[in-house]
Amino acid sequence: MSWKETAEPVLTRMPSVRRPKGHVPFRRKLGWTVGVLVLYFFLTNVALYGLRTGASGEVFGQFRSILAGGAGTILQVGIGPIVTASIVLQLLGGADLLGLDTSDPRDQILYQGLQKFLVIVMTVLTALPMVFAGGFLRADRQLATALGIGTFGVNWLIFAQVFVGGILILFMDEVISKWGVGSGIGLFIVAGVSQQLIGGLFNLPSILGGQARGFFPAWYSIATGQTPASPETLVFGDGQLLALATTLLIFAIVVYAESVRVEIPLSHARVKGARGRFPVKLIYASVLPMILVRALQANVQFLGRILAGEMGDSMPNWLGVYTSGSGGRQPTGGLFYYLNPIQRPQDWIGTTQPAWEVALRVGTDLTIMVIGGAIFAIFWVETADMGPESTAQQIQNSGMQIPGFRQNPGVIEKVLERYIPQVTVIGGALVGLLAVGANMLGTIGSVTGTGLLLTVSITYKLYEEIAEEQLMEMHPVMRQMFG
Repeated sequence: MSWKETAEPVLTRMPSVRRPKGHVPFRRKLGWTVGVLVLYFFLTNVALYGLRTGASGEVFGQFRSILAGGAGTILQVGIGPIVTASIVLQLLGGADLLGLDTSDPRDQILYQGLQKFLVIVMTVLTALPMVFAGGFLRADRQLATALGIGTFGVNWLIFAQVFVGGILILFMDEVISKWGVGSGIGLFIVAGVSQQLIGGLFNLPSILGGQARGFFPAWYSIATGQTPASPETLVFGDGQLLALATTLLIFAIVVYAESVRVEIPLSHARVKGARGRFPVKLIYASVLPMILVRALQANVQFLGRILAGEMGDSMPNWLGVYTSGSGGRQPTGGLFYYLNPIQRPQDWIGTTQPAWEVALRVGTDLTIMVIGGAIFAIFWVETADMGPESTAQQIQNSGMQIPGFRQNPGVIEKVLERYIPQVTVIGGALVGLLAVGANMLGTIGSVTGTGLLLTVSITYKLYEEIAEEQLMEMHPVMRQMFG
């Protein structure tokens, strides 16, 4: 008996959001999307009940812009479990260990059920150490005494809330995927990064509890003479000119890269004069595989902080040396230091670390992002049915063909193989290089280069999808042709 037959009774009964039976009007899609986004913002402001005041330190640090959610709130784990489950599935699928054919409806149901099951498992595995190890989420002892359940009981209460939050964000993502516009994961990332960008532009420390001053308030202070103006202050300090230039440059590069494409001409086999083009973009796999790379790095750093909290001074120096900082305990030496990605200019400029250690850390981060970006881009293309074989079959099923070639999936596949694999690798490596470069130079609001890349690319694709939805609404015949 195969694992599919054993697991089928469980995986096919996993709770899911019902798919719409017919076409969902654009306004209704927009309504569902806005509604889920409002719910997301609401949940990121609902504090965990039973958490000790001041004990909700950021577990993920600078990775929060990628993993979404909010520290010390119901959405503590963010999209981390979903992304981690996707990494596991991609690795298993890439090694052909699952034996699932996503073109088969039965296997599709099993794949979706397996993905949800893994998300639940990853939510548990992420929430347990947050609550019971490492001292990330500490229980309120006074509340424990008042309730008469002890700190252990309050810890389980906190764990239950974090677990429910992880499941809620899973179904919120599914609602948007089936009933809304775009992807829930992408929307949550855009929402979180946009908040940071707006804060980076307009933050007022007197209003926002001593946070870093925003770009415009800082320049008002410089213009009125309250802050001394010097080249260092204007470029690297409160003026943030370098961060502003980097932010604008990333916007321009991503928008330009999204427009760079190889267009393969298509014509309809039976409808004379019906023509089209299949675009193979430079960033063919989009920047979403970067989430997988950064999530993998976040999990490694999360493990390091757990070990540092549990082992304390007995932790071997070669494994990691941790010191307390503004963002909690951070690695300053050992393996976890070299695996800790560069997140801001201060991580490599003006640091007290030896130059060779900083260079090794930068080189490690660059290698992981470039090679990892290319590898995960390949996995993403294959699992998302964007590879040459799947795309050729989709073109064939739509009744289209490449002019001058026989209407045969194998022939179309050979043509697509000239472009898709090469562009996928180049695009994945390019996005990794841009992410590291943006982190090293800094960005407005400290959103990290990866977060900014994701936001610009996701917003661009969301704009394209909205334009397509409106086009389909105006021309129902096109909706029938393209499904």
